[in-house]
Amino acid sequence: MAHTDTQTMRRVLRREIAGTIGLLTDEHDFRAMRRYRSFTFDDHATYLRQVEDLLKTRALQGTHTTVALFDPQEYAEYCTARNLDPDLPANRTRFTAQLATTGPTIPYEGQPLTDLVPALVDEAVRQATWEYAATLLSRLGACATCGEDIGRAAFTRASDLVARILDTAPPGNRHLVCSVTGTPETLLAVLYADDESDGTTQFDEAEAMEFTTVLALGLATRGPGGLVMRTTAPGTPDRIYGWRMRGDGLEPLTAGEVFDAYCTDAESGDLISPESGVDYGVPPDLGLEGPLPDHHH
Repeated sequence: MAHTDTQTMRRVLRREIAGTIGLLTDEHDFRAMRRYRSFTFDDHATYLRQVEDLLKTRALQGTHTTVALFDPQEYAEYCTARNLDPDLPANRTRFTAQLATTGPTIPYEGQPLTDLVPALVDEAVRQATWEYAATLLSRLGACATCGEDIGRAAFTRASDLVARILDTAPPGNRHLVCSVTGTPETLLAVLYADDESDGTTQFDEAEAMEFTTVLALGLATRGPGGLVMRTTAPGTPDRIYGWRMRGDGLEPLTAGEVFDAYCTDAESGDLISPESGVDYGVPPDLGLEGPLPDHHH
């Protein structure tokens, strides 16, 4: 009887333990891990099926699992820095546990791996973009004229602009894209904001932080870059409008410029047929264009 009670308690406790699985999302990373003798999988497709089966089993048992992006190069560097043997499964587990708090992760909620893997890769790209933009912002230092931190001032400016853009947007769901091409790497950030029934605007705080950081970098480095808004609401055409970065502010694009941007293939330059039921227009007045008062960094 006591033995049965112990088994029951252990089953209950297992359900209370949240776990993290480090996932090798592509063939290249999978091959990199095969150099370790303790990594016994031979085929990436089989490996993915086994991971998906494990995720489903844990979900049926009521156990929450977080899926993290496992990068073999980062793992090797992690082991080297700590003088750990990378061929020990326990060290892979230790590294994966760290990923749960520092790396890109996605909660497993029953979605197929074919949906989870792209979402995890997108999350990794988003996090890397934010870290890169934040690093460049922090390196800008202080203004030689006034001594103010340029990156911090630009972030404050970008926060004000994002707030005004959302406040002045037509009702509906908003899809914002910011691109900055004036840095060594072209940076893209996306922000989704939805209208709630109580009149508030709902968005992901981390996504908003990343978006604002990329916009701030564009403002601080004075572009070139741009920002496009698309709003969607039932019973009305989608509205698309945008701005180019100019100085440390945003300059509205004309309806023709927005139309040209959307109806031209970015790589080939060929014309693309415009979408039906879409209104290409000019943005509302934000009331914040122009340089920051007394600051011309």
